Amino acid sequence: MAHILDIKTAGKPLNEAEKALIMIHGRGGSAQDILSLSQYLNVKDYALLAPQATKGSWYPFSFIAPVEQNEPWLSSAVETIGKTVEKALAEGIKPENIYFFGFSQGACLTLEFLARNAQRFGGAAAIIGGVIGEKINRENYHGDFAQTPVFLGTSNPDFHVPVERVYATANIFREMNANVTEKVYQNFGHSINQEEIELANSLIFV
Repeated sequence: MAHILDIKTAGKPLNEAEKALIMIHGRGGSAQDILSLSQYLNVKDYALLAPQATKGSWYPFSFIAPVEQNEPWLSSAVETIGKTVEKALAEGIKPENIYFFGFSQGACLTLEFLARNAQRFGGAAAIIGGVIGEKINRENYHGDFAQTPVFLGTSNPDFHVPVERVYATANIFREMNANVTEKVYQNFGHSINQEEIELANSLIFV
């Protein structure tokens, strides 16, 4: 099953904005949910783009299940992010002015897309996520982030995302020349906290 390309928008119209923020919702969430978070981010002059997952889920199983169990949904989901980026590029927004924000399943998908397509982007905030797969397939990841700022926030423990995968993801992104900040909150739970919003604003949306 492939995802139907359904991109919700908010903020400045794409053809009037210099910057675009792509927001990726989590499992059971929606594009509208994640767009509503933008009111807490320093993105008033950004065009906001949020693709909607078909039936509210980007792929059926855990992100640390064997990849083949999550196909063809996973490949389709990665392609959806790519098409959302293309939409911004087609309106003249430069890659270094394209930003990402993902939560939970959306954070995993954001990180997987970026690791497969590393270049200088504006920045990325991924809350509770890591690259995808039972085992990390480093061969899938190439490019140079050219010091793109990346913020990874998570809770330890988290029922869905082991903290070890967050650390492993941070290391891969550093190897690929991203400027990574990670922050682990003890027993915070599966949600976004105020400090993560403040860090995203001070590190990414500046």
